[in-house]
Amino acid sequence: MEAEYARVYQRLYREHWWWRAREELIVAVLQQTPLGANATVLDVGCGGGWFFERLGQLGGRVEGVEADPALVPQDASVRQRIHVGPFDQSFQPGKRYSLILMLDVLEHLENALSSLQHAVELLEPDGRLLVTVPAFPCLWTTHDDLNHHLTRYTKRSFASLADAAAMRIDRSRYFFHWLFACKLALRVKERWLKSRPAPPRIPPRLLNRFCYGLSRLEQMVCGPIPLPFGTSLLVLGGRR
Repeated sequence: MEAEYARVYQRLYREHWWWRAREELIVAVLQQTPLGANATVLDVGCGGGWFFERLGQLGGRVEGVEADPALVPQDASVRQRIHVGPFDQSFQPGKRYSLILMLDVLEHLENALSSLQHAVELLEPDGRLLVTVPAFPCLWTTHDDLNHHLTRYTKRSFASLADAAAMRIDRSRYFFHWLFACKLALRVKERWLKSRPAPPRIPPRLLNRFCYGLSRLEQMVCGPIPLPFGTSLLVLGGRR
């Protein structure tokens, strides 16, 4: 990733409604089974460690793995907690983790199975693994091309991957339900107009707030309801 885009990506993470709403959902899920003070947390694909502070508030010691050095800050207090390199067998921390997060990571990897297996192996016996991925191949747009996605998942396809990786699935749910129709319409539009991918940007303030509020309302109202559609999939589990 270019250094300029890395700076843009950090701003997107901190301000864009999609990243903000996703973070709130993840925190809500993790708060249902709080971490202990001695918990160890690994954020795979952590970028510049932007989620570290929030995760630390849930308990435990937080560190991360990031393959793109352009995203890792020079601040020593953060950098020393981030392993810069791929998340594969070369990452051998010499310990196991109470919680591992892979937030929109697997769709970028050519060997997603190997990475998911490695995450399962690094869990403590009662450790948890939380994964988010983009959902439904029918929603593929130029945004997936721009972000170098290799696939989008369904509950069924992810369950097959998890089974091969010896991952136990405790909970699986789609989210961003309201966005499904918008994404589907965008796909149809792009197929007709042959659109080129455009870099992501933060919407105007009022629109950004509206989309965030709508997403949060959806999470609170539809959270307990297993709706069969959405633009993202969240899976929570552990070692089988």
